[in-house]
Amino acid sequence: MYLSVFLPLFVAVLCSQWVTSGSQDLRNPPDVGITGRSSTTTLLTTMPKNSNDECDLVMNRSAAARCAFVKNTPDCDMEDGFINYLDVAFCLLPPNLTPLTITLCIIWLFVLFFILGLSASKFFCPNLSAISSSLHLTHNVAGVTFLALGNGAPDIFSAMAAFSRPHTAGMAVGALFGAGIFVTTVVAGSVAMVKPFAMASRPFLRDVIFYMVAVFWTFLMLYRGTTTLAETMGYLGLYIVYVAIVIISAFIYNRQKNSLNASVQNVSHEPEFHSSDSSDDEVPCLTGGTIHQEYESEYRPLLPYSESTSQILLSSLNPVESRKWRRKPWSWRVLKILKTPLEVLLLLCVPVVDPDKEDKNWRRPLNCLHLISAPVVSVLVFQSGEYGDYMIQGQFPLWLLMLLLGLFVAAIVFCTTTNDCPPKYHSLFALLGFVVSAVVISAAASEVVSLLHMLGVVLSLSNTVLGLTLLAWGNSIGDCFSDITIARQGYPRMAISACFGGIIFNMLFGVGLGCVVQMVKTQSDVQFESEGLLTWVLAGSLGLSLVLSFIVVPLQQFHLGRTYGIFLLIFYAVFLVIALLTEFGTIHT
Repeated sequence: MYLSVFLPLFVAVLCSQWVTSGSQDLRNPPDVGITGRSSTTTLLTTMPKNSNDECDLVMNRSAAARCAFVKNTPDCDMEDGFINYLDVAFCLLPPNLTPLTITLCIIWLFVLFFILGLSASKFFCPNLSAISSSLHLTHNVAGVTFLALGNGAPDIFSAMAAFSRPHTAGMAVGALFGAGIFVTTVVAGSVAMVKPFAMASRPFLRDVIFYMVAVFWTFLMLYRGTTTLAETMGYLGLYIVYVAIVIISAFIYNRQKNSLNASVQNVSHEPEFHSSDSSDDEVPCLTGGTIHQEYESEYRPLLPYSESTSQILLSSLNPVESRKWRRKPWSWRVLKILKTPLEVLLLLCVPVVDPDKEDKNWRRPLNCLHLISAPVVSVLVFQSGEYGDYMIQGQFPLWLLMLLLGLFVAAIVFCTTTNDCPPKYHSLFALLGFVVSAVVISAAASEVVSLLHMLGVVLSLSNTVLGLTLLAWGNSIGDCFSDITIARQGYPRMAISACFGGIIFNMLFGVGLGCVVQMVKTQSDVQFESEGLLTWVLAGSLGLSLVLSFIVVPLQQFHLGRTYGIFLLIFYAVFLVIALLTEFGTIHT
């Protein structure tokens, strides 16, 4: 609902920018070095500023000369990603059809966001949950480690992909800061409007304080324009401190709760109370299990029935459940039809282990197929296909070796297992699914960053504004709908906890891991590219929203109501307007 307000505004602004840049072609001769961006954009401090090598100048050339400019300018070579989107934009179709090319690229951008969302929600997160169950982690530890990684996978991999190139580092900062503002204002405000509630005071204050520290630390790195390996490791260590405090707080809370229950039991001196208390703790599990078993038994066949191997394979590749299809509205069905081809492709490549199912989602023919397809797909997709044509000693393709090894292992597994009973090593498929889904998410994130960089060049927009709008919205819209749904179901505290807990992980690991990867590649300190006033507007707005929440929420006795929700939505709308006006030069220093 809220994106329906912001997205048309943003698209209208983009259209005006396209018209403006097109009219500038008539006024500017081909060789004049004038950019359509604001003058605040600067290069890395370690690189010489040479405007002749800037790919941003392509829009100042005539329409007929843009293809040659892109091919002959080193700055236009996109090393990351399968597709050079600048070549696609200016060389695929004639110059008069460039708007059509841009429209197709925007459609492809939505497809990439679908791939990111599907890979994270249907494959990455379930396998992480299975891994945490296999390691017997507590809910608190799993929530702030594996599950936080699963929920923030699109943001983190997008940030790492953006940090891989100095010119797109601003997109990572814009996306992480923009997502932080979006989640703490639009999502939190929507939850407060849907279900007013009283917030847990200590977890809220803990999360807000840690997030403010992370934002301030990131602001210092941007202000200095550089960061070292030691500082980056300390930056990542801040999340370890956060995890430790969460675990210690949960331990203290449970200890106090147990001691309180023990004191109540001692005062009562009634043996019936002990049995009643223990049974109450077990009633929800037993009741839920009984209902689930009764529901499943209703659809079980009366006579024993065993599916053949081919039937198991076909049913495993069908992502649509007939009962769920009949219950859902038409809008969900249309979206499901659009996502089905992508989901089937992912089902062919990525195994999923579900510890909540009796058979743990063991599908013998499909899992054996995964042993063949998963290694090959990982080699072909890893680092945007960098190892796809790699030859071992210049003679034997790496992907063919993975294929032969996969066939060998799959044959052994198929001959030593049955369709009905999962093997003891079935949990290892969760690790395989985790690796493959991570590779797929990383590749899709690289494509998103490369595509947004092309849109920034074509529409004369900075990477920061693309990060805080399109990339932040694309990565956060799923969290927005899921948190609102959780709040409507009567769990607004859980929704708010997900809002603040996840963005701390995304900020620290998105920036931290991105910097570490770039340091490993370049063997030098990371230099940040400044976007001028827009960066400080972004950082200041996020800091202001956190400070206001830190002050206003305690003054309201930690009660979040509709008034506070409306205030947060207005705050985001004002921020978005100021950011766009700053980007287009209306607001300047």
